Amino acid sequence: MLADQLDYIVGVDPHRDSHSLAIVQIVSGGVVFESTIDANSAGYAQALKLVEEHAPGRRACAIEGTGSFGAGLTGFLTGRGERVLEVGRLRRERRSGGKTDALDAIRAARSVLGERRPSTPRAGGERQALQALVAAREGAVNAKRAALCQLRDLLITTPEPLRNELRPLTRARLLQRLAATDRRLDATASSAAACTHCARSPDGCCS
Repeated sequence: MLADQLDYIVGVDPHRDSHSLAIVQIVSGGVVFESTIDANSAGYAQALKLVEEHAPGRRACAIEGTGSFGAGLTGFLTGRGERVLEVGRLRRERRSGGKTDALDAIRAARSVLGERRPSTPRAGGERQALQALVAAREGAVNAKRAALCQLRDLLITTPEPLRNELRPLTRARLLQRLAATDRRLDATASSAAACTHCARSPDGCCS
């Protein structure tokens, strides 16, 4: 088991702006150190310094959310040769008091000790870039779908005879028709602005 391979386990409960750390000694099961660091490069360097100071020997870091809030710290530690283990989403319990994050960091540390094959963070690089592209595409598709639904709803209340003209059009033809209308409206607005300028000019029309 993992407990037979390590002297210390460092639990991390990550959040957007800060991370809570708890260092647990394997033999005694006691917490030897707790701290909170900033979720940035300086904070990650501070975390590594604290780990080296309070957890000498064989150690591993158990981080919840290695692909989200804990991604930055995970990359920093693995890049410096530290062993990082992925913790599944912890079940949050309602507690009174202000040390919820510290307790969750301790639970993260202890949650991996009984596992025979604890999970390691998935590789980033191309996989992470592909995930970002898929998420961006999904957002664009959802935005397009919402815009088309809104457009169809507006057609219901469009005055005749324009409604009768637009309703039979396919989606592609409807978008082309509206795009052409936008260009005509822009041209009309530009002409109106020019005429207003001419009316205020002491010499009359600019032409």
